[in-house]
Amino acid sequence: MKKIIVKVGDVSVGGEGRAVVQSMCNTSTLDIEASIKQCVELYEAGAEIIRLTTQGLKEVKALRVIKERLRDRGIKTPLVADVHFSYAVAVAAANIADKVRINPGNFAKDHNVAKREFARLISVCKKSGCSIRVGINHGSLGERVVFKYGDTPQGMTAAAVEWIEMAEENGFDQIIISLKSSNTLVMTKAYRLLYDEMIKRGTLYPLHLGVTEAGNGDEGRIKSAVALSALLKEGIGDTIRVSLTENPVNEIPVALFIADYCKRGTTGCTDSELNVLPVTDDKSSNINSRRSVIIKDYNVNSYQEFILRASCDLGPPLLDNFADDVKLNVNISSEPLHIDDILKFRDNLLQATRRKFSKPEYIACPGCGRTLFDLENVFEEVKRRTSHLVGYNIAVMGCIVNGPGEMADADYGYIGEGKNRVSIYRGREAIYRSVPQEDAIDKLLELIEEDSRNKLFRPRLG
Repeated sequence: MKKIIVKVGDVSVGGEGRAVVQSMCNTSTLDIEASIKQCVELYEAGAEIIRLTTQGLKEVKALRVIKERLRDRGIKTPLVADVHFSYAVAVAAANIADKVRINPGNFAKDHNVAKREFARLISVCKKSGCSIRVGINHGSLGERVVFKYGDTPQGMTAAAVEWIEMAEENGFDQIIISLKSSNTLVMTKAYRLLYDEMIKRGTLYPLHLGVTEAGNGDEGRIKSAVALSALLKEGIGDTIRVSLTENPVNEIPVALFIADYCKRGTTGCTDSELNVLPVTDDKSSNINSRRSVIIKDYNVNSYQEFILRASCDLGPPLLDNFADDVKLNVNISSEPLHIDDILKFRDNLLQATRRKFSKPEYIACPGCGRTLFDLENVFEEVKRRTSHLVGYNIAVMGCIVNGPGEMADADYGYIGEGKNRVSIYRGREAIYRSVPQEDAIDKLLELIEEDSRNKLFRPRLG
């Protein structure tokens, strides 16, 4: 089996150690001072690769300045240019960045154009030493792939193999593949399918893992830990990002914990250490009432450690349907823990593994240089005002570039359209355009309530 090592600057991705941890700035790349400041903060927090929005040639020029000034400070952390839609920008960025991230669904509508421009990008990368991430996202697959496979893990895998083959046709192996989704089941299935396909082909390319648009707070951390640990424990995954709708610096300690806890050879708590018991509902002897419950004790130093360890331990068997529920005994040395906190974690864990939905499901991107409104505070307000909508899947997305596609599972969406302007979506259809930000949540709730009264739309979860 041939295992490819990809160089991203001075960082090797695809080795046998723990997964490389990365994050992405949420600053405008044109704001050079703010971007440098955030890069320094991410570097000091432990980020090993940093990505920046690079949607135009102006951003490419700014990226050059950012990189030069970071290097002058002695910070050699590799920088990744995040490019959408413009292959001309991707080519320009490849002369500056240590890696260029492209989304095949956005790279070119015409397949022949995509092949030609990808070959041109590869020729530049060969000369500059730049690597490429082929970043495939559930919900933003190209029309040709969706027509043949649907918006499915199989379609995501097929798209990845197609771009791997195009790279190989051009004699280029410095590619990293990602198959991200906000749905933990879709995400883990896609990566497993691609990993198996690469095994059959005889060449393993590095995989970048992430639950995209995971949200914030406990929910975002739990959802990310569940899916990342399920794959890392199987030896799948070489670099990770935890995508939180928060300051990106907050992502780093979470990602480092997951990467260390699940690194090859030391996979934290193994399945054999879990106490899984069959339980029958006392009210019925019907076989359908039997459940498998994991019973686990935790003695930890902090609540953060508890939710991450427990998510890494218990998430995979729940996600893969080996257990139905959990029963926990938790002792935290540094702070008291109320039984309600344990029950809240249990509910979040069961929802993250898609076993039981007890509240709305949220899809929320972490924001980037394309976001032109206060995403973090808006998301908190959307959560507060929609908390009663159990079973609904609601998206809050920073921009129109990925929003309509990557909120593939959402019933309704709040999508940034421009400076303090928002579009309100039902499914993939924009119902209201260019709504002022101060009116947008009201419009979202009006649409949901109107659809409910008219029985036009019913939530798909729960």
